[in-house]
Amino acid sequence: MGTPDFAVTSLQRLLGAGCQVVAVVTAPDRPSGRGLQLTPSPVKKAAEAANLPILQPEKLRDPAFLEQLASYQADLQVVVAFRMLPEVVWAMPTIGTFNLHGSLLPYYRGAAPINWAIINGETETGVTTFFIEKEIDTGQMIFQDTEPIYPDDSAGTLHDRLMERGANLVLKTVRAIEAGEYPRTPQPAVAEQKPAPKLSRETTEINWNQSVLQVRNFVRGLSPYPSAWTQINGKQFKIYEVSLANESPFAAEPGQAYTDTKKTFLVRAADGWLQIDTLQAEGKRRMSAEEFLRGNKL
Repeated sequence: MGTPDFAVTSLQRLLGAGCQVVAVVTAPDRPSGRGLQLTPSPVKKAAEAANLPILQPEKLRDPAFLEQLASYQADLQVVVAFRMLPEVVWAMPTIGTFNLHGSLLPYYRGAAPINWAIINGETETGVTTFFIEKEIDTGQMIFQDTEPIYPDDSAGTLHDRLMERGANLVLKTVRAIEAGEYPRTPQPAVAEQKPAPKLSRETTEINWNQSVLQVRNFVRGLSPYPSAWTQINGKQFKIYEVSLANESPFAAEPGQAYTDTKKTFLVRAADGWLQIDTLQAEGKRRMSAEEFLRGNKL
């Protein structure tokens, strides 16, 4: 069960290892692009290439879907980047259902663990497989694997490494369950939980009252998607990359901007200036600050 690219690698890893995948459950086709053509999910495309049966329910409690799902008599369900499942679905297989989560649980439970780990300045994260239970991301853990977060990582680069590491962990988990030798470790209680809620327009706006380090972590934790954004002179800009500025042009309040109209595009944070390196103005394509300033005057 999965939808985006992050789940495709796990599916392909299982198939490549000879696991018997009896069916794939993914999201319905959605309108996409300028023509709003119905577009299959990446997982559906991978399942079609492997000639696997595909289920695309709008509602997971639909009796027709549940009947069809039960007909496959799966021993185990594997979930990677899919929707929250009702108990009637995750409790259906004889062994149960396990999920791959992009963090070291119990930290970063929620929809955006990769983004929030970078935003919060973590230097390490990882992947966890765990059995699904009623409360989201709280079930008994099976395996974990760690992955460093490098100073120049974006959400995109970390996503791609965790996608590979997670696929290996999914296969390891399936093989251990198949052999009947696998741990079921309760998630430890922690003094301070670190949530990873779904990202929205409101939660992706840059707060220039934060330090340069916090703002930089925020930008790279949201790049390339959904991207951090800010308003300058009443216009909205998506900001993809920033770096510490080599100059301080004048005393300024957080949020004030400076440009030489040629190469330099700076914004003041709480404790210093940041250079805007890559951005996208409304109605424009993504480009470097120098490229943007050649055709746009601020």
